[in-house]
Amino acid sequence: MSIAWGSLLVVLVVSLGASVLVVSLVAFALVGLGARTAGPDTRPATMSPATGTAVAVVCLVGAAAIVLYGLSVMIIK
Repeated sequence: MSIAWGSLLVVLVVSLGASVLVVSLVAFALVGLGARTAGPDTRPATMSPATGTAVAVVCLVGAAAIVLYGLSVMIIK
């Protein structure tokens, strides 16, 4: 029995990249949703509530697409 180290490395890199991408997209979605509420400070808003909601929706749809694609690859094979 031997270990295919090249394949294992590919799986490691792809799973690490996908994990970082999903976490980043969810973090940006939370930042976008945070634009909908007024903060306690007097700094001007960086984006409008509508833009923040749109950013959040796009990021969450992207994260969901990545997760669903990964699940479909595992289930089909």
